Amino acid sequence: MHHDTPLLTTLVLGLGLAYVFGMLAQRCRMPPLIGYLCAGIIVGPFTPGPLANQALANELAEVGVILLMFGVGLHFSLKDLLSVKKIAIPGAVLQIACATALGMGLAWAMGWPWGEGLVFGLALSVASTVVLLKALQKYELEQTPQGRIAIGWLIVEDLAMVLILVLLPALAGLLGGTSSGHGDVALGQLILMTLLKVTAFVTFMLVVGRRVIPWVLEKTVWTGSRELFRLGVLAIALGVAYGAAHLFGVSFALGAFFAGMVLAESEFSHRAAEESLPLRDAFAVLFFVSVGMLFNPAIILEQPLALLGTVLVIVVGKSLAAWGIVRLYGYNNAVASTIAASLAQIGEFSFILASMGMALGLLSTDANALIIAGALLSILLNPPLFSILTRLLPESKPAEAS
Repeated sequence: MHHDTPLLTTLVLGLGLAYVFGMLAQRCRMPPLIGYLCAGIIVGPFTPGPLANQALANELAEVGVILLMFGVGLHFSLKDLLSVKKIAIPGAVLQIACATALGMGLAWAMGWPWGEGLVFGLALSVASTVVLLKALQKYELEQTPQGRIAIGWLIVEDLAMVLILVLLPALAGLLGGTSSGHGDVALGQLILMTLLKVTAFVTFMLVVGRRVIPWVLEKTVWTGSRELFRLGVLAIALGVAYGAAHLFGVSFALGAFFAGMVLAESEFSHRAAEESLPLRDAFAVLFFVSVGMLFNPAIILEQPLALLGTVLVIVVGKSLAAWGIVRLYGYNNAVASTIAASLAQIGEFSFILASMGMALGLLSTDANALIIAGALLSILLNPPLFSILTRLLPESKPAEAS
């Protein structure tokens, strides 16, 4: 007997096609992420063929964002950041500023509003955690000086994007998007209210969360049930994210990030990461599929120069900015070039930021399509770029500035 099952249809189409195209991408020696985005394009409204439910896909994608951000928090390493803080913190901030300015310049040339240009530029400024870490692992660079700098740089980028995700809804009205619904409240007051809410949430997590979350997991471990431990980790990730949004008025993303960060300090962090990984991966796949559903392939033919400019900002402009910053800090060409290649792509945070930008009325569908196309092409170009650099440049230790 036939029933209308849009949720099941969306899951079957999303995961099934993501598996098929992910396998094809892997066989072609490309990141499976490319396949997931292609699966979304296939089931999206802009291509012929099967059509998934966009609204349900977006809700599933929200779960994917929560679990992705939980994973970022879970792997957050203050030790890694502090070991390279002299270059990673100022370097990442300057690089984000340079890439954002380049993106805004491109948006201005296309006649977009400045608010849209700002969000567009920010989306082009942050590298993909997945792609960067996989590249470092493939070429065994994680424990090298340049590898540690790249990881610290990435941590700073992630933290900067978390802050932007917190502030963007409060600034949406000023930037030309949908007002946050606070009427005639002044911008300064609105930002202050947002920061107070974030501060209240962070204080709650540091005072209460740091005690309660490890205690809950410890009690769960005593049961001896692996199933209950896995369920507990996922309930914490989703529950804290939901509570952060509904009790403190901050984003799901920030709530999930802090849930992971608090859990990372406990003795159960490695087990929690291991047990939550399968479901995190599954919902992350659905997130990338939902991103692909928003992509209109016609943008490639309709705006080829805009697409070329987007790719150049990501692959050339952002990389040159990173290379120049690292060189200014006294590191040699091998280190600077490796870091530049590491950052010559965009991914998860770009999609999260673009999704929020569209929800707030700050990004058009064309801008979102350019971000997705830029991500696809930059991820495709990254492995050969990395391969060429690792062959041409000998691995060496950085030359510290005197």
